[in-house]
Amino acid sequence: MEGDSVTLNTDDTELQTDDQIMWRFGQILLAKIHKRDNKRRFYSDSADGRFRDRLKLDQTGSLIITNTRTTDSGLYQVHRTRTETPLNIFSLTVYAPLPIPVITRDSSQCSSSYCSLVCSVVNVSAVTLSWYKGNSLLSSISESDLSISLSLPLEVEYQDKNTYSCVLNNPISNQTTHLDISEVCQTCAAHPPASAVTSQNPSSSESDAGNDTDIQINSTIILQNCIYRHMEAFCLFQFSVNHHQTICNI
Repeated sequence: MEGDSVTLNTDDTELQTDDQIMWRFGQILLAKIHKRDNKRRFYSDSADGRFRDRLKLDQTGSLIITNTRTTDSGLYQVHRTRTETPLNIFSLTVYAPLPIPVITRDSSQCSSSYCSLVCSVVNVSAVTLSWYKGNSLLSSISESDLSISLSLPLEVEYQDKNTYSCVLNNPISNQTTHLDISEVCQTCAAHPPASAVTSQNPSSSESDAGNDTDIQINSTIILQNCIYRHMEAFCLFQFSVNHHQTICNI
């Protein structure tokens, strides 16, 4: 992980006392050491200076990279002067710390039965985002590009008593957020039920004002019920819609 130190070891059994060991990042020379006098040299300006003050060589010629960064990921080769064949090749991958997934309600969706959720993360790479119901995987999405955002939807019933969690992981670590349905999911804003509207009718003693008044009140009730049913239908409609090679991960 970023900030850690990593040691890439030479194959010391094949080295001779008069050998000179050289380390390369791809084809870029990083450092070399002469076994006889233990004299070291570092090429600080190599690779755009990204390794400046972060490289060390121990007595065996092993390369130590301190305060690792994601840009340190790549292939490292160790050579000796006697041959062009690498003593060893290392594939190093440095991962950034993972953010905590955020669970929010999808406000564009409205249902009286289901709660629409979205789990999201930003500025991530080489990760997998997943929804779990208990220990069972429900869905997942993976991405290897650098610095992107991921989101994954989920629908649950308001009365669901199962445990749900959103997990972000890479090969070396993970972050989990557990869903609290009662906290995240609130029922859609309710419209007044038809009975509540009907209760506003005048009493029999007040209806003596005449048939015209009764017709006007009844028309209002019908219109209000129509509006309520129309909005409910709209809400439901919206919802439906060949050498030694070592792989290092840190």
